[in-house]
Amino acid sequence: MRQQFTGWPEQAMDVLWQLQGEPTHATRERCRADRERLVRQPMIALLNEVADIDPRYEDFSVWHYRTDSWWWQHQGAVIRLGRKIEIGLRFDLDGLRIQGAWWYPDPGQVDMFRKAVASEGSGRELSAIVEDVRKKGYDISGDVMKRPPRGYPTDHSRTDLLRHRSLIAARPLGCEEWLHTPEAVDRVLSAAADLDALLTWLVRHVKRAA
Repeated sequence: MRQQFTGWPEQAMDVLWQLQGEPTHATRERCRADRERLVRQPMIALLNEVADIDPRYEDFSVWHYRTDSWWWQHQGAVIRLGRKIEIGLRFDLDGLRIQGAWWYPDPGQVDMFRKAVASEGSGRELSAIVEDVRKKGYDISGDVMKRPPRGYPTDHSRTDLLRHRSLIAARPLGCEEWLHTPEAVDRVLSAAADLDALLTWLVRHVKRAA
């Protein structure tokens, strides 16, 4: 039976506190069951509810812990929208963080992105979208070349975007009381709406390798 999302229990933070630093194998094993129940399972329940509300978000994964301490201290998840295009979520002691990302591109995707950026219509559209997302409080980053790519003028009006080999918009959603309530679903959907125009543009122009 699917778990209904009611928020992360406050005890989830206690578990994550115990896993800070370099937890021993014994500490990890002692915390494993509680971490699964209090940290990971609520993320699964959250994304099931998000997908029920908007079917575009049905293709998601919620990460396991692996061997590195970082994975025990941060609960990650992704919603896939296109090839190497996704929404990422992370829950940890800082609260919940969201990002919209096109990254780790397939061969050919960077060329497709640059052509779309250089094109007057699609390029102006992306420039306006990125500026709007930035104004909403998102940090814009990615793998950015120091120089404009070959074949494009150095004085191109969108040279900053042309230098990107990946594009990420991210911001923290906070660590307030709503994390422990069903309101977190609405917070995630609202942030996803902030990112919708950017991710839609990326799906349209770079979702497949050339």
